[in-house]
Amino acid sequence: METPEQEERLLLVVEDDEAFARTLTRSFERRGYRVLHAASLAEVEKLLEDHVPGYAVVDLKLKGDASGLVCVQKLHAASADMLIVVLTGFASIATAVEAVKLGACHYLAKPSNTDDIEAAFGMKAGTTEVELTNRSSSIKTLEWEHINEVLAETEFNLSEAARRLGMHRRTLIRKLEKKQVR
Repeated sequence: METPEQEERLLLVVEDDEAFARTLTRSFERRGYRVLHAASLAEVEKLLEDHVPGYAVVDLKLKGDASGLVCVQKLHAASADMLIVVLTGFASIATAVEAVKLGACHYLAKPSNTDDIEAAFGMKAGTTEVELTNRSSSIKTLEWEHINEVLAETEFNLSEAARRLGMHRRTLIRKLEKKQVR
């Protein structure tokens, strides 16, 4: 089989929220992108058989506790030049670091709009202009980051993450619901 060539203005949206995916699709199409949509890792793999997008927007947490980090890894393996932005309502330092290690060029907390995402595509190189703070992390922040680190390690398997954290699964779910960014 012939390997598909990378298509410059082709964008892949990996998002299981159909309404949000439609909104992103329409908005990027108005900006001149050709947009493909996938709601799962299986759909991403299928699309990569025929297309290699130049851009991708990946939701961190997909239905069924699936991890967008696996999608980032697959997309980066398909093309190291693909600009991948990860969107999440569950932002943490641990998942941001893992996303970048796996090939994402940027990581944005929801809500993010098309302007934010397109700007993130342009910031692949990073910048030294980010302001550093002397503020230390609170216990709650450290707990939240530890929870997200364990979630990333378990590929967002809530039962396994709760076991590793030594808490009941429902307690973990309540903590995640309290902290969710919309």
